[in-house]
Amino acid sequence: MNKLTFITPDDWHLHLRDTPQMEAVVGDTARQFGRAIIMPNLNPPVRTCADAIAYRERILAAIPAPSSFTPLMTLYLTDNTSATDIREASDSEHIHGAKLYPAGATTNSEAGVTDLAKLDPVFEAMQKHGLILQVHGEATAPEVDVFDREKVFIDQYLAKIRSNFPELKIVFEHITTRDAIDFVRSVDANTAATITPHHLLINRNAIFEGGIRPHHYCLPVAKREGHRQALLAAASNGEALFFAGTDSAPHSKDAKESACGCAGIYSAHSAVELYAEAFEEAADFTHFESFMSRNGAEFYGLPLNQGSITLERREWTIPDSLPFPGSSLIPFKAGQALHWKIVGND
Repeated sequence: MNKLTFITPDDWHLHLRDTPQMEAVVGDTARQFGRAIIMPNLNPPVRTCADAIAYRERILAAIPAPSSFTPLMTLYLTDNTSATDIREASDSEHIHGAKLYPAGATTNSEAGVTDLAKLDPVFEAMQKHGLILQVHGEATAPEVDVFDREKVFIDQYLAKIRSNFPELKIVFEHITTRDAIDFVRSVDANTAATITPHHLLINRNAIFEGGIRPHHYCLPVAKREGHRQALLAAASNGEALFFAGTDSAPHSKDAKESACGCAGIYSAHSAVELYAEAFEEAADFTHFESFMSRNGAEFYGLPLNQGSITLERREWTIPDSLPFPGSSLIPFKAGQALHWKIVGND
């Protein structure tokens, strides 16, 4: 197979930051995807319906024309989020979820939740009003090994949320382990998960190849090869509760290569081609359209996109760097060859 045409895909987990950084990156997503779930971890965070609508307007203003790309907004949950905040968000046609960041788990999560028990009224309101919970699933206690944070979060927190709020729809974001796959499979159809291209393509060795590789550092960190293989199987075998979410996160080269390099991988530049590269490794594109274009829309209760996108088997090289305000941006797989290229977008 040398050409693949499928329904325009969606990115169900995306970081755009804010102006002027957003203006440098939003076009990469808009030329490949019909929609994207926009993460709310700005500084300050997107806490309210009004914050989300204002952020949406800034995104729309930054998208290069012509484009039909639609940003799907989310709220940032804090210890002080109220049931009223959730009701107002659910009344908006533009807000499609609320994001749970354990405090200190990742970039701009300092305002996140310090005690999940405080959120029971919020989860109850989300369940009542049909607002989807998006979860950064890592335990942050200092005694928890960084490679165990996802499993510990499942055991100590996520299983309890799932049990206590059975009608709440949950997306377990950017999963990295077989444990997360098994959890999604073991519960009901109200639980789904996104998988990133970088977790499909690298294991934890990539962070240390020939020295520290800061541009392969993300949170949650990549895990052992066995976990990567399990993710690849879950993505490619047609299971409806797994779908694409890049977790693409732009950070300047200076911020990544500093004494305390920040977490995040920028994959938006070639996200669809990177996912195709992963499915090429799996040697099976049978369910590529489902993973990229159908499963997420169906879980979120949204119609499929009307357009299509075409990939062609063609070798090309990802740029070494991209323009970014005040510095440069190093894309995932910078300087490396990919074997699939977007050649059409209707």
